[in-house]
Amino acid sequence: MNGGYFFYDSKNAVSASELANLYRFTRWGRSRSVEDIDRMLRGTSMCFSVRHEEHLVAFCRILTDFVYRGSLWDIMVHPDHQGKKVGTALLDYTLNHPAIKPIPLIITYTSELAPFLVPHGFAPKEGALMLLRRPIEYS
Repeated sequence: MNGGYFFYDSKNAVSASELANLYRFTRWGRSRSVEDIDRMLRGTSMCFSVRHEEHLVAFCRILTDFVYRGSLWDIMVHPDHQGKKVGTALLDYTLNHPAIKPIPLIITYTSELAPFLVPHGFAPKEGALMLLRRPIEYS
């Protein structure tokens, strides 16, 4: 995908105030404060974002140990860019990133994005969606 879209894999590529603006388009994140978003960014393993004409238009983040497990959070695409495959491109970029691709289990806790995530290999499992890349042992 191009069309003037640029992809980033660094939390330094986004600011808390930009994210607050993107969160306001979600049902679940619109009350998040800039201060809390700043703290969240500092505690997040990896952030992935998309810019168009220098504006933040899409974002997601992963919490992970980089070996066994990762959890995918806050998948957002600005309404003006929905339906243009920006979310799909962001998810592909995230899941195929060299630091994320080797992780055997990626889980997310969203039901509203199931139709979007299932085609990417996620499967509904007891209130979550899991991407199991290879068999794992459970303890």
